Amino acid sequence: MSKAHVRNGEGLSGYFFVLPAVIFMVAFIGYPIIYNFVMSFQKVDIMTLKSATREFIGLANFREIFSAPELAISIGNTVMYTAGCLVIQFVIGFLLAVFFNLGFGFQEKLRGLMTVAWMIPSTVVALLFKFMLSPSSGIINYLLVATGVVKEPIGWLISQKTALWGVIFANSWIGIPFNMILLSTGLTSIPGELYESASIDGASSIRKFTSITVPLLKPAIYSVLVLGFIYTFKVFDLIYVMTNGGPVHATEVLSTYAYKLSFVMYRFSEGAAAANVLFVCLFVVGLGYLKLIREGEEIQS
Repeated sequence: MSKAHVRNGEGLSGYFFVLPAVIFMVAFIGYPIIYNFVMSFQKVDIMTLKSATREFIGLANFREIFSAPELAISIGNTVMYTAGCLVIQFVIGFLLAVFFNLGFGFQEKLRGLMTVAWMIPSTVVALLFKFMLSPSSGIINYLLVATGVVKEPIGWLISQKTALWGVIFANSWIGIPFNMILLSTGLTSIPGELYESASIDGASSIRKFTSITVPLLKPAIYSVLVLGFIYTFKVFDLIYVMTNGGPVHATEVLSTYAYKLSFVMYRFSEGAAAANVLFVCLFVVGLGYLKLIREGEEIQS
């Protein structure tokens, strides 16, 4: 048998193993995205959902949602929520990664214990923080009042001023271990010889950090920030359980807004349009991430 036949056989077998994943992606990801995209250009409500023919109305759904103040509010809340979570998760996660990279006796057990927060389902975390942030019986308000930080309990999830911060704290509690794990992996991949050589040359700890740690950790930092952005920007379950977008749209984000348009108001086509706005935002970020990866591979090669 010739080498060409062997290569062709290996190629066909490779396609065979990839085929189940392709079918899964097309059926459960590709089809819903296309269906949602088509629906956003049609007039679909509770009366026409099961209709065989639907009226094509072009960009009318997009004009409708962009003229409504709720979309601007939800976009603003989504951006603020994402930015707040990313800053808290990354800073604390990075500090913990550096701390566990120092090396001490029980670091593995302690780090493993901290990852439990990441493994708990978001709905469970949402319920936990909903009770913990309660103004009447929540432990967080009890500790703040007992230590004299505040005089009266704070209505974290019932006040427009603090509701968004309440869900940010809850999501950050989940995301900190995720950031810590990825950044710890990046730190362990940095050769120790580089730090030893820098010490011989008289480099200070700050110089080592800025000249060795940060540059070599850039791929891990990019991954953490982009993945964190995607996971946070599309949040639904945590906010839906904790506040349902309230009070008075104070925690309304794009995902909950699209959900309410579709399954509360039964304006399915407008909900599809709002979901497409969310999809475009995530798609642009994903393209930027792929570009960064490609540029990094070109530099290394």
